[in-house]
This record gives sequence, structure tokens and C-alpha cells, in this order.
Amino acid sequence: MTDLERIGLPQARRIALAAQGFAARHPAQPGPARLRRVLDSLHLFQIDSVNVLSRAHYLPAFSRIGAYDRADLDRLAWGIGAGAKAGAGRVRGRKLFEYWAHEASLLPFETHPLLRWRMAQADRGEAGWTRMRDYARERRPEAMALLDRIRLDGPLATSDFEAHRGQSGWWEWSDTKRALEWLFWAGHITTATRRGNFERVYDLTERVIPGEVLSLPTPADADAYRALIEKAAAAHGIATGAELRDYFRLSPEQAAPAIRALAEDGILVPVDIPGWRHAWLHRDARRPRRIEARALLAPFDPLIWARDRTERLFGFHYRIEIYVPAEKRRHGYYVLPFLLGDSLVARVDLKADRQAGRLIVQSTHFEPDAPGHAGEALAEELERMAGWLGLASVQRP
Repeated sequence: MTDLERIGLPQARRIALAAQGFAARHPAQPGPARLRRVLDSLHLFQIDSVNVLSRAHYLPAFSRIGAYDRADLDRLAWGIGAGAKAGAGRVRGRKLFEYWAHEASLLPFETHPLLRWRMAQADRGEAGWTRMRDYARERRPEAMALLDRIRLDGPLATSDFEAHRGQSGWWEWSDTKRALEWLFWAGHITTATRRGNFERVYDLTERVIPGEVLSLPTPADADAYRALIEKAAAAHGIATGAELRDYFRLSPEQAAPAIRALAEDGILVPVDIPGWRHAWLHRDARRPRRIEARALLAPFDPLIWARDRTERLFGFHYRIEIYVPAEKRRHGYYVLPFLLGDSLVARVDLKADRQAGRLIVQSTHFEPDAPGHAGEALAEELERMAGWLGLASVQRP
């Protein structure tokens, strides 16, 4: 057995940053084609409803290519005229769909066949939240009645169903909402569009996703797992087995054979990184000598969403504190790490005051080893973010 290649932590960090799209300079005018290249590299944008700064799915592309037009992403995600009243039928320009990948995510249409196994599991009541699974079995007729209503009346949101009125809040789901979400998990319906309050509007999957996508063959489960692990490996560049399976939330039983098969084919190469266990390098991963990135990272950015990986790669302990009582927070409510070069050098708690046109910096914390120019670099990045968000000024403490 040959000795494994030994890769030091600094090089591993640069490999990871290059795979995530931080090795290139920002284009002067990032258009739709450059935005799509980000999606092709990351394979998904995670969705989150918190809007204190910006919806989470907009931020990863800004971190990598700069001030792109968010309307370009709206067109890719929900079609031309996103945010307007949804109508039946497919919408020109749409290239993405919503589904559960790494949490709720926007994904390219071509990923749909690779996730049908998860939809089939949900349809059998083997996936999804516990209180949702009843609709796959004894309460299935109730869900099918909602499906028939959408089929007849066209795209509908939860609030359009009378049984849901008066219900609100993430933890106050009505039976109607649970049934609709089970239909969504099981692939019977998908998101037609999002309303101004980000409420999901559901429609039949066949009226949203193009027929040429739905007619693609459904791969065997093992082949789908392998394809998803390969995508995760390309997006990571270098990673542990646990990190590879976490990208699309596969189980160890699903991921392990896929990793072995990819290793046998030479797509994944085992390497030795001090302090890491079972590290894998994608055979096509770039190995830059230097990274000159400058970016604010959303809490749900794929570079840092695996907190253990963030700590191992960057020596940066990071936790999101949205659900922590205000008096117990260490760094703030919506805290973005600041990437400078190949290091995470600071964290900043941000809020968009849209009415006053200000980007409010509620707190800033620099790492002990942050370089002397980190403050100036962060100030420039905050000004750039404010401009992208249409805010006239940055307010600092």
C-alpha cells in the first residue's frame, strides 16, 4: 500500500476556498452567466426566511462575484416576474427548483432526478418531520384533496386555504401546512413562486419543472448517492467523509459505498491532513499557492455551514445566535464572518435598515491574529455590501 500524500492545513484551506469559488477576482459587471457559474460550483443555495440583512440565498453569490443583480437570481429561481402573483404554467427563464438538499435549497433542474429517491421515501412516510408522515399513510386522503384543489384552482399558498387562516409562525403549522409540506417533500407539488413576504406558493410539479427534466430516467438509488457525493466533493475540494455526506444530507449507509466507488475510480483520492480523519481530495481540485479573497459570509454559506469544518479549516469557532436570548449572545443576532485572504479574521453583526437606507453595524469582533489592515478591508467590504443592497450609508457603533 502506497503512502498517502500529506497535505498541510494551509494548503487544504486554499484548496477548499478555490473549490468554493474564492480564488477568482470579482468581475467588473457580474451578469447571469457568472451567477450560473457560481451555482454550477456550489450546486445549491440554501434558503432561510430570516431577512434582517438579506434573504440567505442571495448572499453566497455576492460573496463570490460581487454586486450582481438579485433580479437575475429571482429569474433563475422563480422565473421572470418573480414576486408577482403566480400563474399556472412554466415561466420562461427559470432554471432552479426548491427542494430539501442541505436543508431547504434552490437547486438546478438537472439535480431533480438525483433526489427522487428522497421524494419516494417521503411518499412512503419514511422521510420528513414526524408529524408530517401521517399524510403518507392514514391521513393521505386529506393531502390528496389539497392536491386536487391545486390541480383545479392553480397555484396556491397555505394562506389561500380557509382551514389555515388565523395560523401563523414557524412553530404553529396547521394541518393544512403539514399536508402541503408532505406533498412538497414527496414531490407531488413544488414552489411556483414566492410572494412578497416570502410565502411559498405551491403548484403541481409537472406545471413547474420542464417535461424534458421530469422525463429523465430516475437513477438507481446507489447511483444517485454516488452522483451527489461527487458533487459534494467537487464543491468542497477536500473534505472528510462526514462532510461529503452532509452536503446533501445523506446517511452514513448511503454515503459510504458511494465514497468507496468514487475512490476506486480515482475521482476521490485519500490524503493525509494532520488532525483530520479519512480526508478525501477531489482529483480535479485546484491547488492555488495564494488566495486573495475578501468576503462577508452568510451564516448559511456552504463554506462555513459545517461548523466543525469551519473550526478545523480556519481555527474559527462560529455559532449562529438567532435563537439565543439577546442577553446571552456573545457576538450578535445575524453575524457574518469576514474572509480576508485565506483566513477568517472578524465577525460582524449586521442589520439592513431599509426605511432609513442604512446598513447598521451592530457589533464587530476581530480575531486575535487579524492583520493590521483587516479593519480597513472590512470597512470597504461593508460599503460594497451597502451599495449592493441599495443602502446609502453604513452606520457603525
